[in-house]
Amino acid sequence: MHNTGVEKASIKMSSLADLPAAASVLLEEAREEPIILFEGPMGAGKTTLIKELCRQMGVQENVSSPTFALVNEYETAKGNLIYHFDFYRINQEREALGIGALEYFDSGRTCLIEWPSMIPNLLPEHYLLVKLQPAAEGEERTMTINQV
Repeated sequence: MHNTGVEKASIKMSSLADLPAAASVLLEEAREEPIILFEGPMGAGKTTLIKELCRQMGVQENVSSPTFALVNEYETAKGNLIYHFDFYRINQEREALGIGALEYFDSGRTCLIEWPSMIPNLLPEHYLLVKLQPAAEGEERTMTINQV
């Protein structure tokens, strides 16, 4: 992946009750950037955060990780399309190319990408990088947003 960019925000979350506010901050930072990458270990909360982002963007349908399909498409109440990717299970970048990942990334529509480290050579030049660090025992979960 590219460099880590410029830090835009760092948010501590002590419980799921903090998730809507964190998602709201992320949406504000993403107003001009349709590509959002989500990095963090398994169980860090990437999909949970994406579900809340989609809810706040007006998605009515069920949001789930596209682990096997690689990409899910959602529509907001305003008719805007959101593409949700999960590249955890791919073995080679050509699998992402095979589903048209570059065309999705170039579409100008919101692209929410889990496990972008699996496709380092396909990532666009500019994006928001959201790093989620799960909470250690008795600590808060951290979400860091960088502009790359």
